Amino acid sequence: MNFKSITFFVVFLSCLLVSKAEKVEVVVEGATSIAQTDEDFICVTLDWWPTNKCDYDQCPWGQAGLFNLDLKNKILEKAVKAFHPLRIRVGGSLQDQVVYNVRNNIENCQPFQKQDKGFLFGFSIGCLDMKRWDELNEFFNQTRAKVTFGLNALIGRKESETEKTLWVGDWYSHNARDLMSYTISKGYTIDSYELGNELCGVGVSARIEAKQYAKDMATLKNLVKEMYPNPKTQPKILGPGGFYDKKWFDTFLDASGHDVIDGVTHHIYNLGPGNNPDVVRRVQDPFFLTQIAQTFKDVSNAIVKFAPWSGAWVSESGGAYNSGGQLVSYTFAFGFWYLDQLGMTSVYNHKVYCRQALTGGNYALLNTTTFVPNPDYYGALLWHRVMGSKVLSVTHKGSPYLRVYSHCAKKEPGVSFVFINLSKNTSFEIDLFHDLNLNGGSPNFEFKGHKKREEYHLTPKDGNILSSIVLLNGTPLELSDSLEIPELKPKLVDGLKPISIAAHSIAFVTIRDFNAPACS
Repeated sequence: MNFKSITFFVVFLSCLLVSKAEKVEVVVEGATSIAQTDEDFICVTLDWWPTNKCDYDQCPWGQAGLFNLDLKNKILEKAVKAFHPLRIRVGGSLQDQVVYNVRNNIENCQPFQKQDKGFLFGFSIGCLDMKRWDELNEFFNQTRAKVTFGLNALIGRKESETEKTLWVGDWYSHNARDLMSYTISKGYTIDSYELGNELCGVGVSARIEAKQYAKDMATLKNLVKEMYPNPKTQPKILGPGGFYDKKWFDTFLDASGHDVIDGVTHHIYNLGPGNNPDVVRRVQDPFFLTQIAQTFKDVSNAIVKFAPWSGAWVSESGGAYNSGGQLVSYTFAFGFWYLDQLGMTSVYNHKVYCRQALTGGNYALLNTTTFVPNPDYYGALLWHRVMGSKVLSVTHKGSPYLRVYSHCAKKEPGVSFVFINLSKNTSFEIDLFHDLNLNGGSPNFEFKGHKKREEYHLTPKDGNILSSIVLLNGTPLELSDSLEIPELKPKLVDGLKPISIAAHSIAFVTIRDFNAPACS
């Protein structure tokens, strides 16, 4: 073989590799929606963890805990404001050890201190003074955040003398009453109160029996009704805020009573511990990612059966527990898991999805030290801006490595999609079909748009999915010189062309002239 022949062969082989695109027909059922999220579906947690919260020889929380967070930081402020509004949950593992010093009657009111014995999670009781509560609410008001506040559910109880980790007795609501009274007197707005953190089922460090928890939820409901008598401004009641256990949840919901619980909250950490070397494989494995769907379905079914007036919330989800995956959770790769979670929970009629955390730990949306956004921040912001609340059924018979979710577009007419390509080597060319047949079966008709599509393609820098730098339509997303969040501009594409999804990429696509009756 001569030099010219070798050169031609190499070029031909390169073209074959580059053009390895699989054609996929994606079918959207636009006649009716299959579920509905809250308009402000995206939520993040601000956690109580102190600086010396450490896992696997790392202490990744820095100054990100609620007692230490720099609330005057301009990047933090602008990152929250960009959502207009962003749901913020105040809570986490230590919330059941927080007391509120409303009456200034707690001597030596201090944040959490490291303790070897006698306290949950190795930390003492933490005391929230009203100066810090004022500062937090000033930040919430300034950024127009919607606030869920996690209340201490262990106050007034004691640990059982016969059963380890079981806490018994009624919830002592007086400290919560004091906090609500102060909050109302200052004109602060709370969207919802959640009682307890990971105390259901077998618990994490402590647990409460289901019927007792139901009784305490009724106490909280009555307290909120008393303190906020106007139904239009009355905060929602959420619980139990822990890991799903069928028997426990069924008993809890059955015993709670009519119209007590507004949001049934549960937590998701399905990737294993933060030091698990398998996390990066799991976030790219469609078969592993799908396993958690049964939990979402079970929670949704339990609500239909026992509490149809309420809705399902994921009130905390960080993927890998103990502060997140050490080398994965702040990289582009984690977006495969995160955006797939958003898609799956919306399909199973979850109203809100709360990411752990806004900042702090390896899984934060904002870098714990600099507050510069990590890749998932932009995925969350795009979801918030383009994906509406009505969820559409969307299917395809192509590779399982292509994940697709569809909603009515947000605010303006049309339909929005998120395409998640988990494959390292295969790109996809998407042809859309619109199924308007309410009774199933054929015919579907191929959709060809006449207006330009709005496309947002997210890819990792240099093709490395473990990069913490993300590109939007080929341009790195970076803060401006004045520390502004970059503008997220779509690429306008001829509506007659197939949608191209590159290998190891995520794409949001909005089609304004896709006329789905469910979205009208």
